[in-house]
Amino acid sequence: MLVPPPLSLYIHIPWCVQKCPYCDFNSHALKGGIPQQEYMTALIEDLDADIMRYQLQDDVRPLHSIFIGGGTPSLIEPQYIAKLLQQVQRRLPFSDDIEITMEANPGTIEVERFAEYQHAGVTRISVGVQSFQQEKLTRLGRIHGAKEAVTAAKLAHEIGLNSFNLDLMHGLPEQTIDDALEDLQQAIDLAPPHLSWYQLTIEPNTLFYSKPPTLPDEDDLWDIFEKGHQMLANAGYEQYEISGYSQHGYQCQHNLNYWRFGDYLGIGCGAHGKLSFTDGRILRTSKVKHPRGYLNLVKPYLDSEVHVSLQDRPFEFFMNRFRLLEPCPKQDFVTRTGLSLDVIQKPIAEALERQFITDTGEAWQLTEKGKLFLNDLLEIFEI
Repeated sequence: MLVPPPLSLYIHIPWCVQKCPYCDFNSHALKGGIPQQEYMTALIEDLDADIMRYQLQDDVRPLHSIFIGGGTPSLIEPQYIAKLLQQVQRRLPFSDDIEITMEANPGTIEVERFAEYQHAGVTRISVGVQSFQQEKLTRLGRIHGAKEAVTAAKLAHEIGLNSFNLDLMHGLPEQTIDDALEDLQQAIDLAPPHLSWYQLTIEPNTLFYSKPPTLPDEDDLWDIFEKGHQMLANAGYEQYEISGYSQHGYQCQHNLNYWRFGDYLGIGCGAHGKLSFTDGRILRTSKVKHPRGYLNLVKPYLDSEVHVSLQDRPFEFFMNRFRLLEPCPKQDFVTRTGLSLDVIQKPIAEALERQFITDTGEAWQLTEKGKLFLNDLLEIFEI
């Protein structure tokens, strides 16, 4: 039986000062001012449309978490973030311990607003540092400097946020092993409760894809990961997902809900959502991508709505669940896909035989080999 899981909300802010050459997210460089009031109004109308379309006014699930991503959400003035969160809460109840994350740049103006965002209801800030070395920041198209990144982290500590994250990349253009580990050590020294540490990948439809930079070779990338992983462990950080490290008890709750195959509404330009229903349906939704189209009141905010077929559910479940290093309870597969364990008996047997996972009786556990060959593991479930 399919049991609707916890419900989260993703809010997309699409604007950036400029488009970074590695970024394939739905972001748009500013060509003038942001229509803040107009966009906030559209976000609430988008939410109202979803509530009506999916009858969420009858849903007893409180919001487990909210994530305001982008783009650069910290370009929006705190007063608008406060009004937005107030309007959301009038429509959907918040859980008592709701986590509300907002992405922010370390730029001077955004950092000065951290306390105001906290007063608006934000409990967690994710700071897009990427590197502490100026030449790397310039190559990545970042508009902040290394000192601003340090200032942002120190201020996040000072104002007493529940948590904050530093976003850091490795495998950057012309980056040596020492460069990468020096960046990581600087991040560790700032003692963020959470660190997202991940390798730069070149994605289609980016400037780096059309004009590829010189990146570290595979041997150097492996050395960076091995040595960096040990540094993080020695500093008390626990790896709980493929690129997520946290001090004990500071995992990102919003991401955990994603990877546990939870539900989430997505509002804003290009935002994606996933909703489960007691009648057995699972829907994936996406919203109109471009701000011009999204703000055109003649058009609906919904761009697409796709039913996740019974055949696709095993792959979708494990594609998310095996990003996490925690055990995966077998019962979660049953309650969150609406399928029986019998339908995955053959792929599970193959995953066990190839030592990608172990079976603890009540759960499956990803092995070190499974972590290293995750794509091979997931292919097994494309049934």
